[in-house]
Amino acid sequence: MAFPGFQVLSLTDAATARVREIVANAEAPAAGIRVGIKKGGCAGMEYTVDLAREADPSDDKVDLGEGVSVFVDPSATLFLLGTEMDFEVTKLRTGFVFRNPNQTSACGCGESVELQAADPGSFQSARV
Repeated sequence: MAFPGFQVLSLTDAATARVREIVANAEAPAAGIRVGIKKGGCAGMEYTVDLAREADPSDDKVDLGEGVSVFVDPSATLFLLGTEMDFEVTKLRTGFVFRNPNQTSACGCGESVELQAADPGSFQSARV
């Protein structure tokens, strides 16, 4: 489900730099990364981040320039609307972090979340 003129997902500068680094260091040519969600964990859902060798026409796309993109799995679009993706390095953890307005709770370890689908009507007037 695409929302013309509105990006499903935004990235911080740190996340953008990390995605570019991942693509540049991939063993085989890659177009970017694919972000999605899957059922799992104690809270019910987990974010997925995988290398994307090529674009899937049904994906929403966030173009990062220089031929690098973040693709959003269409089954995750309503759960990721309005989400900011960041990359953090701390003493205990290094990885992508999602600031998602559709998240209603998370497990204690922070690996799984409970998400509700966004109301598409609230995003119709928002534009990039």
